[in-house]
Amino acid sequence: MPQAHILIVDDEDGIRQSLGAILREEGYQVSVAGDGAGCRRALEAGAYDLVLLDIWLPDSDGLELLPLCHERPDAPAVIVISGHGTIEAAVRATKLGAFDFLEKPLGLERTLLAVRNALEQRRLQQDNQELRRQFAAGAELVGDSVPLRALRQQINLMAPTNGRVLIYGESGTGKELVARALHARSERRDQAFVEVNCAAIPEEMIESELFGHLKGAFPGAEETKLGKFSRADGGTLFLDEVGDMSLKTQAKVLRTLDEGRLQPLGAHEPVAVDARIIAATNKNLEEEIARGNFREDLFYRLNVIPFFVPPLRERKEDIATLAAHFLREFAGAYGRKCRELNADALAALAAYAWPGNVRELRNVIERVVIMNPSARVIERRHLPPLLFRAPRAAGGGDFTSLHEARSHYERDYILRKLEENAGNMTRTAEVLGLERSHLYRKMKSLGISAPDADKAERKA
Repeated sequence: MPQAHILIVDDEDGIRQSLGAILREEGYQVSVAGDGAGCRRALEAGAYDLVLLDIWLPDSDGLELLPLCHERPDAPAVIVISGHGTIEAAVRATKLGAFDFLEKPLGLERTLLAVRNALEQRRLQQDNQELRRQFAAGAELVGDSVPLRALRQQINLMAPTNGRVLIYGESGTGKELVARALHARSERRDQAFVEVNCAAIPEEMIESELFGHLKGAFPGAEETKLGKFSRADGGTLFLDEVGDMSLKTQAKVLRTLDEGRLQPLGAHEPVAVDARIIAATNKNLEEEIARGNFREDLFYRLNVIPFFVPPLRERKEDIATLAAHFLREFAGAYGRKCRELNADALAALAAYAWPGNVRELRNVIERVVIMNPSARVIERRHLPPLLFRAPRAAGGGDFTSLHEARSHYERDYILRKLEENAGNMTRTAEVLGLERSHLYRKMKSLGISAPDADKAERKA
């Protein structure tokens, strides 16, 4: 871990020397300046984690240098020191952004504690900023199709409000991404984004997950637990797959939304909570209401601002952009050489129906990158056989002859087994109960080319 770099700005040579020696013994890198001009030159010449800044300097007021410190690209923490400490000076220094105010003569323990605390706070702030950058990057909507541009406009319009949002869309379309984008562009972006997958939590645990519980509230509750609503207080709570929530839990969520308060399990008094609710579902909630599976009153509370995320088949012009984006992501993650897809590979991706939507495309690109470590350009032959399966005929019929129907289903079945066995011809032949040479002949007659993975297998 690199040493923290501290700049001491003080007009007393004894202070600079003694304090510098102490800090160096503690493992810090130290630079010094004796006046305001020296401080300015030091800040221009290098980066510092902390500045110990004297107020009384021969050529300037030290507090006038505070804004200069904070304007640096990677701003240091600042501790102000003075031999003429007053309440007014301390208050002014704090308002200008100083972490602490120390009076001379400096006490060793007090000074070292202030230095450690200032550096720790700066580290936490940097970590927080990095997490925000990562969150914003993770909320990026990739593509430039008309449906996606319309979705971005809707996000930009609705994100700054506190209106509840209900996001509709098939599985894998990116509903969570839209929820993150709404939070990242909202006034609550500096607060928590808390996600709950309502379909993944067992029914007997979901109330505790959402509302929390006190120690001893039920058998097994060995400690008090803060619920997701409370964790999202001041921020955003994302209820994913809200259509899978039980009617009992729906009633409690409705009450929380109406009252702005919740009651943890085992508690006697309610707790105020302020979280923006974003919900998502791949179900038709109006049909679920008709079946008695979803509360109509909760639906109206959640459906203040409806969003619809289009399936990938309705924005095929985004496939090439998404594929290139995922290729860069996984090539970097796995240290692979592949950096682009050729025209034939892109045409094959565009021709596929993508029933699993963007999630399926992402998984396919990850698989291709992993299985083709030496490929610099991804070609059609590198893509999994699944992408070339012919669509099933409507109603299972519409073939002109028995031979055509048999060939269709044989081709479909072999492609599926090749996909399941990652393109390994030997394993696929064993699964099909065929000799490997027989499988080659059958594939050739059905117009199926041997996967690229088989070439590597034969070379090994």
